[in-house]
Amino acid sequence: MKIDRLGLGCMGMSLRRNPERSIATVHAAIDAGITFLNTGNFYQCGESEMLLGRALQGIPREKYFISVKFGVLFAPDGRIYGLDVSPFHIKAQLTYSLRRLGLDYVDLYQPSRMDAKIPVEDIIGELSELKKAGYIRNIGMTEIDAETLRRAHKVHPIHTVEMEYSLIDRSIETSIIPTAEELGIKVLVFGVQGHGLLNDRTLEGKASSAMVSPALSPENLPKNLPLVRALKSIAERKGVSLSQLMTAWALTKLPNAMCLAGTTSPEHLKDNIDALGIELTDADMKEIEATAAEHKVYGNEMRSLVFSDGKPIYR
Repeated sequence: MKIDRLGLGCMGMSLRRNPERSIATVHAAIDAGITFLNTGNFYQCGESEMLLGRALQGIPREKYFISVKFGVLFAPDGRIYGLDVSPFHIKAQLTYSLRRLGLDYVDLYQPSRMDAKIPVEDIIGELSELKKAGYIRNIGMTEIDAETLRRAHKVHPIHTVEMEYSLIDRSIETSIIPTAEELGIKVLVFGVQGHGLLNDRTLEGKASSAMVSPALSPENLPKNLPLVRALKSIAERKGVSLSQLMTAWALTKLPNAMCLAGTTSPEHLKDNIDALGIELTDADMKEIEATAAEHKVYGNEMRSLVFSDGKPIYR
């Protein structure tokens, strides 16, 4: 098993909801050999970073690689109301993250999305200054188009590009993957279980996601269940869970990418680790993809949120 192909997504980790379980999950990941820990200064409004800071106390710094995203602005009611990736504010955002994490530097730092009114060159320029000062070790990009990725890479080498990817959203195959491979940029994918849709819990009536997924809404979920049942049938024939099948599919489809396992449960983490041992044949891959092609996915709109001048625009 290539444990380095898995990273731990910490979006759902909170100090208010069973922090002991989340801390146990972090420790289980590190014990298993997972070193990549992915968080954001807006995850649980900073609580994810604080929990990680607590979980990592006493663990040698070389045992883990911390990736931090910044910029999303939440209102008290939990609604995203804007984005702040202004170069002037990046230094402050990083400072707050370092304090919450209890660290002197982060290994990878990246804007959570782009603002159409701010040139990516200005953002990367500020990040490169922070790297020179030793506060970040590498620069990453998230949810970006291929042209902007090229522009960013010209200013400073980009270490990793983090993108959404699943059986129901394969759009990065068209241009992002080829561009990253050409430029030597690592690829990190998240949402490989369709943000909770392509998961066994969906058929148990327990569908959930750390992100608000329109595919799981009361209006769309019943219309999406035929796809979930069809894929579950394939998983049962392989003797694996549906979530494991989706993780194995993504890892097989993108052999050079790392996959994030977003969980707060040691049991679910083990489920993802076990998926590394699943071998899918060409026939398996064709059947999985043909099954997906036969079903329309309702509410598959996670990419519709963009920002301009700090304000959200839903396309």
